[in-house]
Amino acid sequence: MSTTIEQMNRVSFDADRIRADFPAATRTVHDGRRLVYLDNAATTLKPRVVVDALAEHMLLGASNVHRGLHYLSERATEAYEAARDSVCDFIHAAAREEIVFTNGTTAAINLVAHSFGSLLGEGDEIVVSQMEHHSNIVPWQLLCERRGCVLRVAPIDKNGELILDAYRDMLSDRTRLVSMVYVSNSLGTVNPIEEIIAGAHAVGAKVLVDAAQAVATRAIDVQALDCDFLAFSAHKLFGPTGVGVLYGKQVHLEAMPPFLGGGDMIASVRFEKTEYNRLPYKFEAGTGNIGGVIALKPAIDYVSAIGFDAIQAHEQDLLTYATDVLRGHEGLRLIGTAREKAAIVSFLVGEVHAHDVGSILDQEGVAIRAGHHCTQPVMEFFEVPATARASFSIYNTREDVDALSLAVRKVEELFE
Repeated sequence: MSTTIEQMNRVSFDADRIRADFPAATRTVHDGRRLVYLDNAATTLKPRVVVDALAEHMLLGASNVHRGLHYLSERATEAYEAARDSVCDFIHAAAREEIVFTNGTTAAINLVAHSFGSLLGEGDEIVVSQMEHHSNIVPWQLLCERRGCVLRVAPIDKNGELILDAYRDMLSDRTRLVSMVYVSNSLGTVNPIEEIIAGAHAVGAKVLVDAAQAVATRAIDVQALDCDFLAFSAHKLFGPTGVGVLYGKQVHLEAMPPFLGGGDMIASVRFEKTEYNRLPYKFEAGTGNIGGVIALKPAIDYVSAIGFDAIQAHEQDLLTYATDVLRGHEGLRLIGTAREKAAIVSFLVGEVHAHDVGSILDQEGVAIRAGHHCTQPVMEFFEVPATARASFSIYNTREDVDALSLAVRKVEELFE
């Protein structure tokens, strides 16, 4: 039976109890081996309450939103807009008009690159960091090609930390936008985002925060951060795939032209001139992932009921334990040793290619990620082709870390 939100509020954090709410977390693989799911940085598993909400809409209420006068459309619209209110409260936005639904973090960043980017020109500078995901690099490169802007890259050190002094030194009156990750998906580094934002604002630049890896692990208050834009994906927050959120300060969204044209983003259309819809609908052309958006609300309710203090304490315990255990393996190299990290551990096992590590661990029932993690500049900096990455979440336990260690031992035995 699925744990209710009310029950969650009455009991202390218990990863085993939480695991029972995630059917995939209790399954077996490869002839009965217990699944140890440690690929949470790629996507999180889904609790029953999220799947139930999605199924209920698809089975009993599948209808379009905003456009129908019949019962199903009205109920779908109410649920869809309730999810927007939930997101607004979750990240402490000033107004619901500042919450734009997209199909993911990548789409949200591209929206800003195209729409806000259209206001930039020759010689304007955009600053990113060396640890960015490809989705926070390529859109800005494309913008630079279109508008003649200049992309500047703030360096990292051997621990995988942003070199703040170098970042500050490259800020100038030419800087128009800083776009940086809150938590690195390949290193686990938690960036000093408040200092990054303050530095950018000091020279008049706007800031976009890629919060894809941060949203499920720490409380986010966009007003306290004072970021101009923030993007995240539902599927890294125990919600469905194909749903993302772009937060933007209302003053910026008002000034930006639409990204896509079509239905729902218009107030009226004439061949002579089109009048655009009000916020946030100006940026939500076409039929979105209605069921996915509706199912984002119970995902937010679920993590909110647990509480981020409890989540961070649990995940930091797992990070500390996993780091100590893996360091006990002779020849294992950790990639990314920042002082402040999320529960992500990237590593190499001797000279074994990360893909081989991932394949062997999979046969032992341990699911990790192996590759460049869409951060090829990071791999180039550390002079490695790829890493194995274990990432932990609310349903993981120290027992999972022990299973990871035993599977790594299997790799060592096979390649000794």
